[in-house]
Amino acid sequence: MAKPAVVVVGADKGGVGKTTVSRTLLDYFSANNVPTRAFDTESPRGTLKRFHPDITEIVDMTTTADQMKIFDTLNASSPSVTVIDVRAGLLSPALASLRDIGFLDAAKAGQITFAVFHILGPSIASLDEIAETAGFMGGAKYFLVKNFINDTQFFQWDQATYQSYFNRIKDATELTIPKLNEMAYEQVEVSSVPFLKFVANKGIHDEAANYSFVLRGYVRHWLANVWSEFDRIRLTDIVGSKPTTRSEK
Repeated sequence: MAKPAVVVVGADKGGVGKTTVSRTLLDYFSANNVPTRAFDTESPRGTLKRFHPDITEIVDMTTTADQMKIFDTLNASSPSVTVIDVRAGLLSPALASLRDIGFLDAAKAGQITFAVFHILGPSIASLDEIAETAGFMGGAKYFLVKNFINDTQFFQWDQATYQSYFNRIKDATELTIPKLNEMAYEQVEVSSVPFLKFVANKGIHDEAANYSFVLRGYVRHWLANVWSEFDRIRLTDIVGSKPTTRSEK
């Protein structure tokens, strides 16, 4: 039996598109036939659950009871990958909680696969976030994600300054999420379906839909570029699942 894998997606700053990245990860794992469950920590009303209701549970990660729902079930749960969409402002406290419960030690010991997708914003505050999270990254696969979904202009500071922060974390890897056509993004939001189902012209329960051919094309092209980034870092290998024939659901 493969050891459990936990993927945390978060940022201490809001408005950087972290839930969008979580949605692309869930679609990617689905297309690669990787059993996955998700936790949306935007309690009590979660955005991720709206798009992936069948596999997502809303939790309050600041409470011990909901921490138990996530981490006491890692070995008991059939899905091999757990994706946690951490609400804005909670990344550093969440990582501190993982340290306190011994999760980070278990990851260092190789008992759990742990990956962090840190969604960066364009301000110097994101560099400070990198410095703050560096101390928690022992035993973790750490990805710094530049998310252009909101047409963000990144890193308007001296490159040497950025590198001085980036280099504090051994083996950190950069990822780029390209911008999606605004009308296409808005239509997916209104439709409340995963990107993958939008491309396939299906509703949330696989019923036939009537989405724009043009907008579906934009989403298909964008999603392929996002997935090429996940392929580049060999994400299925990281979470311990052998790549299979990719499916479009």
